[in-house]
Amino acid sequence: MDTFQNNDFSASHQHQSSGTLQLEFKGSGSEYFRIWIVNLLLTIITLGIYSAWAKVRRNRYLYSSTQLGGSSFEYHGNAIAILKGRIVAFVFIFGYQLAFKFSIGLGFAMMALMVAIMPWLVWKSLQFKLYNSSYRGIRFGFRGTAGQAYTTFLLWPFLTGLSLYLLAPVFHQRLKQFQHNESRFGSTHFSFDAGVGQFYKAYLLGIGIMIVGVIVICVGFGSTVAALAAVASNSDGHGRPGSVFGAVSSMFLFMFVLYLWLFAIYPIFLTLLQNLIWNHTKLGEHQFKNNMVWSRMSFIAVTNVLAIVCTLGLFIPFAQIRALRYRIESLELEVNGSLDNFIAETQEQVNAAGEGMADLLDFDLSL
Repeated sequence: MDTFQNNDFSASHQHQSSGTLQLEFKGSGSEYFRIWIVNLLLTIITLGIYSAWAKVRRNRYLYSSTQLGGSSFEYHGNAIAILKGRIVAFVFIFGYQLAFKFSIGLGFAMMALMVAIMPWLVWKSLQFKLYNSSYRGIRFGFRGTAGQAYTTFLLWPFLTGLSLYLLAPVFHQRLKQFQHNESRFGSTHFSFDAGVGQFYKAYLLGIGIMIVGVIVICVGFGSTVAALAAVASNSDGHGRPGSVFGAVSSMFLFMFVLYLWLFAIYPIFLTLLQNLIWNHTKLGEHQFKNNMVWSRMSFIAVTNVLAIVCTLGLFIPFAQIRALRYRIESLELEVNGSLDNFIAETQEQVNAAGEGMADLLDFDLSL
């Protein structure tokens, strides 16, 4: 639900019936670069205070650049609410670090307080984030309870740690189940039906691909490095310069390729999970489909890193737009019936029932 100005449907979509609508991203790296550089400079000048306004400005651009069926999403977040969330986070982190300087007991008490209140803060932040997102004038929302938040963000992480992270896929499934099942668009709820076994399958597949890649790299480079190392040392212990250089070069190349492979694992894992999560998510009777390809995502990730390094960081906003565009445009909505009728019915239900979201929605932890 992370990346969603409100326009009328174009004429070509006014009679959209059952079919597939693909999300589109109309933003550009050059436009976003101007927003990014101004946000960065003002955040530095204000010692971080402007970061809340920077987030609002960034989100408004990204949301308005994201379209479904010719209409854009809109972000309504308030910078003061975001600033409050960041102040709370700063106070807790600073207090936690300071408490241990006074006494071990006070430090652990502060740690316990952070653990106890964090699920509530995340819950309120989820409410804020979704309520301040809209599509065609209809707001999203989050109905999850505080009790569910404590189970999801406190109990399951604790059990996962006790299991030495063997329960990580279970925690991930419970997290997405909570986020998606409890989210809504107007009065229509999302639903999520992926099981724990499917998350274990995705995790094991990702880990298996990583291990196979590491083995191939080690076998491919290991024999070469060993041979060069043997040649580099003669019987009296002196190495020949050319052979020594070759061995060192091969070792550095081996480390570079290994690091590159481990870095490429993230987009592979991301692709597996994104496809799993969205292919099991519905909005009412409308089914989402995600078609990310790991090779394309890996290519984007690796070339982004190389470009960022070569430009000393100035390519960062362009890299963010490249990755975001691919992730957004890989997502489709299979419409069951007329989307216009669905929007009209949802708007009518919302107007009749009212938003009913006045409870502490002016807070965002800004995670």
